Amino acid sequence: MLGVAAGMGLAQSTDAQPYPTRQLRMIIPAGPGGGVDTVARSVGAALSTALAQPVVMDNRPGAGTMLASELTAKAPPDGYTLLMVTNSHAINASLHKDLRYDPVEDFAFISAVATVPYWIVVHPSVPVKTIRELVALAKRRPGDLYFASAGSGSGTHLAFELFQSLAQIRLVHVPYKSGTAALIDLIGGHVQLMASNTINSRPHVLAGRLRTLGITSAQRSKLYPDVPTVAEAGVPGYQAEAWYGLLAPARTPGDIVARLNREVIALLKSDDVRDKLAAQGAEVSGSTPEQFLQQMRREIAQWAKITSRLNLQTQ
Repeated sequence: MLGVAAGMGLAQSTDAQPYPTRQLRMIIPAGPGGGVDTVARSVGAALSTALAQPVVMDNRPGAGTMLASELTAKAPPDGYTLLMVTNSHAINASLHKDLRYDPVEDFAFISAVATVPYWIVVHPSVPVKTIRELVALAKRRPGDLYFASAGSGSGTHLAFELFQSLAQIRLVHVPYKSGTAALIDLIGGHVQLMASNTINSRPHVLAGRLRTLGITSAQRSKLYPDVPTVAEAGVPGYQAEAWYGLLAPARTPGDIVARLNREVIALLKSDDVRDKLAAQGAEVSGSTPEQFLQQMRREIAQWAKITSRLNLQTQ
């Protein structure tokens, strides 16, 4: 009996090893090099150090970020699969009728991570230097200007749909498979403009390959104080931002969610991570799981109104 008891004690001790005991996977809903990839890799590297386990990046672009969300929703709820989610997760809730997952109920919310405003950027050949000049040009030439996006229903798409709706202009949408692909064609002059997050477009603006006309946040960014907001530059009421956060599959144990939240909040407070993200144009946020859940619900409701008004819902 003593031998059996000792064996049981050993088994319980083994089963109770503290999380994590092996490498984690962080799913990224885009290809390498874009804004979400940059944020995910910065956070993943710091999280790996904090957890003393590798955090492997798994880029899964496709279907407007829905592929990555579905993979995460169906993954084992054991804390070893994470998703660096974007605002497209909230947009897709109202944009698509055929989601194979529930954007709220199928996920455990860990923390908001960062916000990144968009820049309205144009190719240097476009003869405008301000938002007002762009609106005036578009009104003189309705349907002649082509704007790129990271795909139909993406954040960059809806940001510009909202822009042209409020500005009362008519542009032509050219969707791409990713924000990176859209930027390549914009730099090449195949399209004239787009809303691009500052992480993606900043190097090209600094190099003179693109021109920025305004930033899409409600207030001027602390990182770019000389760039006017779109609202103050000629389109009152306009605001649209990209944001990133961390999710896990639903039913992930509460103690694991709490541990991950603590580690994420701590790393977002570190100068190293803050400086890395700031250098790319991202401002750290951080939240409790409940706060992030409420943010997601607010975003879903907000974009539902816009997609409905613009009649953008797809099958």
